[in-house]
Amino acid sequence: MNMAAGEAADGWSVAGRHFTSRLIVGTGKYRDFEQNAAALVASGAEIITVAVRRVNVSDPKAPMLTDFIDPKKYTYLPNTAGCFTAEDAVRTLRLAREAGGWDLVKLEVLGEAKTLYPDMRETLRATETLANEGFLPMVYCVDDPIAAKQLESAGAVAVMPLGAPIGSGLGIQNRVTIRLIVEGASVPVLVDAGVGTASDAAVAMELGCTGVLMNTAIAEAKDPVLMAGAMRDAVVAGRSAYRAGRMAMRKYADPSSPLAGMI
Repeated sequence: MNMAAGEAADGWSVAGRHFTSRLIVGTGKYRDFEQNAAALVASGAEIITVAVRRVNVSDPKAPMLTDFIDPKKYTYLPNTAGCFTAEDAVRTLRLAREAGGWDLVKLEVLGEAKTLYPDMRETLRATETLANEGFLPMVYCVDDPIAAKQLESAGAVAVMPLGAPIGSGLGIQNRVTIRLIVEGASVPVLVDAGVGTASDAAVAMELGCTGVLMNTAIAEAKDPVLMAGAMRDAVVAGRSAYRAGRMAMRKYADPSSPLAGMI
């Protein structure tokens, strides 16, 4: 993929693994695997999440995602979408490790089907268990700086606070708490859920997040491949703006040219 030298130099790491793209994309809601693969290429992403309960990764008789997206070229990140207890989530990831040898995983334990908000008590339990079993869990969580630090202590290798409810496309609803999570974290922080369009992704990066994970925003766009490219550009632009350091916000106008000494 074409990439500016500055972008290539500004990579990030999680659990000792280095990546250049700060955008992670999913595999749900696409028309087919072919469209999913095309959007992945356009996004420039290097990590792709896979719902272990929904996507075939082991039955050679059925269509397989791996036929369209090469696991040697991309990092597969198995996730526990659809799990509502710590036990279910841990069992699901044990199966994923047996099927594909994955240890870097995405954990989500949902509290209810209506809001798809994480159950943080169950999430913490699962994080501790997985870490003790040698997994490297990247963990979906509420946008709460205290919960984020608790996940770190439990063994999370990255924390992934929601920007808004999963699949809502509402954008980041609480910039204050996301910023506080970023400021207090010693592991990567990636906004996970709620992104709807490119400006939402840029905001996440401008707040100092390590990266952004999204699925519906691309898959449900009228042109998923075009939107994937837009998201790639937005993440790069937002990251550059964060690194550049934005101007101070003022209550009143401040002219670009001095008013004194005018003709």
